[in-house]
Amino acid sequence: MNLEILTPEKKLYSGEVYGVQMPGISGSFEVLEKHAPLVSALKPGRLKILKDKQNHLANFDIQGGFVEVLNNKVTVLVEGAVAVE
Repeated sequence: MNLEILTPEKKLYSGEVYGVQMPGISGSFEVLEKHAPLVSALKPGRLKILKDKQNHLANFDIQGGFVEVLNNKVTVLVEGAVAVE
C-alpha cells in the first residue's frame, strides 16, 4: 500500500509500505494492505512505518493530526513530525 506523511511545510515520507502503526485518540492502531476506508484523529505520539511483518522502516514522533485510508492509500496529515532513529 502507499503511504504519505504530510505537514503544512513539506512531504516527510512517500512510498510503498507493509503497514503503519499510529497513535489514535482512542488508542494505537495499525493499518495494513486493503484496510477498510477510515478517517481518524491522531494524538501526539510515535508513528511506526513497517516495511514487512518484522522490520520497522522508520519512526516519526508526531504532534497530532489526522489519517485517511482509502483505496489502499494512507494519507497522514500532521501539525509536525520529527524522524526518530
